[in-house]
Amino acid sequence: MDLNDPELEFSDLVFAYQSWVIAVINDEKLNAKEKLLTEEISDDALNAMRFLPGEVTNAIETSLARVYEVDSEELSSILFPEEDD
Repeated sequence: MDLNDPELEFSDLVFAYQSWVIAVINDEKLNAKEKLLTEEISDDALNAMRFLPGEVTNAIETSLARVYEVDSEELSSILFPEEDD
């Protein structure tokens, strides 16, 4: 994601963060054979987090946790394991 792109929209940031959360859930909780998380997805999500309000990232996490039947606290711990220490 090119943050200097004048065509970049808020929805692009949401999509980047949402893609990362889905990839983490897929790889860590669903025992999927095909891993989705890539360095590019992670980098895009980190960049998106710089500009997305906490309310938006929290809403994305909560919604996806419900869809994939993952406890929201557990999701938080797999998204941000360093915060558990």
